[in-house]
Amino acid sequence: MSPLLEVSDAVRAEIGDEEADRLLAGENAPGSYDCTSCRTPGNPDQERTSTVLFVGGETAVLAFAHASCIPSQVVSVSEEQLQGAVRSITGQTSPTPAVPAPASGSGAPGDGPAPAPEQAVLGVTCGQILVADELYPAIVVEPTGPVVRPGSLGPGDDFLPLLIEAGFMPVTNVGNVPSRLPGWSVLVAMGQLHAVLQGDQAGGQPSAWWQAHRPLPLTDGWRAGANQRHTVLVYAAPAGSIGQQPREDLLRDALEKAAAGGVLVAAAMPLTGT
Repeated sequence: MSPLLEVSDAVRAEIGDEEADRLLAGENAPGSYDCTSCRTPGNPDQERTSTVLFVGGETAVLAFAHASCIPSQVVSVSEEQLQGAVRSITGQTSPTPAVPAPASGSGAPGDGPAPAPEQAVLGVTCGQILVADELYPAIVVEPTGPVVRPGSLGPGDDFLPLLIEAGFMPVTNVGNVPSRLPGWSVLVAMGQLHAVLQGDQAGGQPSAWWQAHRPLPLTDGWRAGANQRHTVLVYAAPAGSIGQQPREDLLRDALEKAAAGGVLVAAAMPLTGT
């Protein structure tokens, strides 16, 4: 009996017809696997299974996922991201602080802030936020210092204006779901957060607006919510507005205070890779 594998046209084009046919015939199919999305066991002989190809600069890794979690697809990532995904790490509690990534090349949409002796980095916290009486997976982005407009020598903080120009919307009520930002997405691979991707207006490959130095472990609840909704809420505020909150209720309180102070923007983004 052939396995219940799904190989999309995009994956077939990358791995070739011969390899795709071998997979579908069961020659190279796994007997079991850990779903690259929800990280729970799967068996292609018993349930529909998607083939997911992660493609880096020089490496490609074929992974498997429950078809109910994600469809078969090709996910383009940096070589560093791909190696991090292979070295999957688990076991951190929510809300989860990410190792901050350099803001250069990612702190301002489409460009990085002007060089400075002590350049701001973007800190990221993941948690579930109650919005419209329902839990949503969320990412909160806050720089460690002012982010100036490219080409500007400062002083000042252009972090929010730059995000609003990119399509983020000011938040006056955290109880409302933010509008979706076209072209942007959240990359989760092998159950971990890797990047927030910004679409290329010229139609090219998305680039990393924020990228984790190390893939960020996500809680079961966060992943379950993301898989159910296929949407992540991304909030951003200037340095000093949110802080690293140890609990999700405190994170929500900090977001509400930032919104009341007029220093919070947000957008809803689809998932890439999970």
